[in-house]
Amino acid sequence: MRKARVSRETVLAAALALVDREGIAALSMRKLGAELGVEAMTLYYHVPNKDAVLDGLVNEVVSRIRVELEGPWREWTRAFAVSIRRELLAHPALLPLVATRPVLTPGGLDDVERIAAGLRGDGFSPSGALHMINVVATFVIGHTLAEAGSTPGHDEPDVAAAMEGLDPGTYPVLAEALRAGLGTPENHQERFDLALDSLLDGLAARLRSPE
Repeated sequence: MRKARVSRETVLAAALALVDREGIAALSMRKLGAELGVEAMTLYYHVPNKDAVLDGLVNEVVSRIRVELEGPWREWTRAFAVSIRRELLAHPALLPLVATRPVLTPGGLDDVERIAAGLRGDGFSPSGALHMINVVATFVIGHTLAEAGSTPGHDEPDVAAAMEGLDPGTYPVLAEALRAGLGTPENHQERFDLALDSLLDGLAARLRSPE
């Protein structure tokens, strides 16, 4: 294998490609070195340890969430949530990592500070702004994990087949909802929109200072 030119950027790009292909559990410095055609020890010139790689992967997702803080706060906060979901759906194997690892890199913290400052300028207290960001991000990650996540090392159940086999005599309400097209995997977008809009309405009432 021809050796690639190694830098922090190429290490993280290779790590993302490896995780996309094999899952987060497969990530190791040895495998990452093989991905780049170098010995694992070479990687330590560019990233101090595996934790730095994991933090870098979280930052890769955060750095791609670009939202212009223009117009009403609710519109761009909603766009922030939609952007998180879009990036996670593009890299579903990262979901367990993003769900459990906080944003720690300077670049990621800069992005959080920018959104918090936007909320602060629109009537939220500092704590209210951070609560808004955390609650919205946690909701989106959880929703997307249920939508596109998987259990490492196990086959996923056939939800659609199980729902189609429900006995209307035993589960009349569920059966009626399914006949109306609710509760199916195809309804992820509808459920996401409903929950996000309700969440933003409720958070605004609780966290935003009255005008």
